Amino acid sequence: MKAEETNSITSGYGKPPWIFKGSALYQLNLVKAEVARAFIPKEFRLVEAFGYTLGGFFLANYSDSPAGSFDELVVIGGIVWNPPTSCAWATRVLVSSDEACIHGRKDVGLPSYVAKFSKQISATAKPKSKFNTFLNMKGVGGSTNCMEVQVSETKDTAVADFCNINLPAGDAASELNSGKWMGPTIKMSLPSYSGRTEHNPHLLKYSCQIECRIKPTSPAKVLRPASEKSDSTQDPDCTHSDDKRNLSIDVMLSKPILALQFNCLKMDVESPLIVSHVLLNSTEK
Repeated sequence: MKAEETNSITSGYGKPPWIFKGSALYQLNLVKAEVARAFIPKEFRLVEAFGYTLGGFFLANYSDSPAGSFDELVVIGGIVWNPPTSCAWATRVLVSSDEACIHGRKDVGLPSYVAKFSKQISATAKPKSKFNTFLNMKGVGGSTNCMEVQVSETKDTAVADFCNINLPAGDAASELNSGKWMGPTIKMSLPSYSGRTEHNPHLLKYSCQIECRIKPTSPAKVLRPASEKSDSTQDPDCTHSDDKRNLSIDVMLSKPILALQFNCLKMDVESPLIVSHVLLNSTEK
């Protein structure tokens, strides 16, 4: 890829890099290429195989950030080519902070919306087995705690359920105090494209520099709100905005292939660059 890039104008959060600290779940799903193409600009070439691309979501709880503490759900629609590597494209970003929403829209070119994150811990029964039956007789085992996160978009006084996410309960502090293995400390870069929205029409490129303790975990179970229809039964008269929202839910419901738990997370985000010229077709040189 060849591109001319200039700094995007930023405001509100202060000077970059913007630093976020907390914990997160990063889950990769197999997303249908036809779903991903509904979000990605036509000049991009999707990274795909056998009709699927890599998408998923990033569910984070920030204890410290330029906007204070808040929750965030980033829905990743797919991966596009950025030779010699690739970049992610976010289809929807839900945050529990008005300030974070405004910053995401104007400064980073993200499709950000304000949302409410309701969390509830409940016990779920373990699968039946001779070993678990023995543990139950001894008064241990029998059930495990899980956290249900209900994500609902809010606008003025209106509330619309987006999805429910069920994941194993626990946090970095409790695991650290209990002596549980939290995985090795690693550093990584997650590059992304953004922009082409009503709030920021530019095509942008930015990268998240991440340092954290990382370990594999069980994929979260995502449930569609009972009030929502699946994509195959959508009302043909639904608006373009509703269509994008429903397709973002379809991305969340796609088949998971890997889930990673990020503990002791520190994420640095630099100011996005404006991409003024892009060569993406394989026939272009």
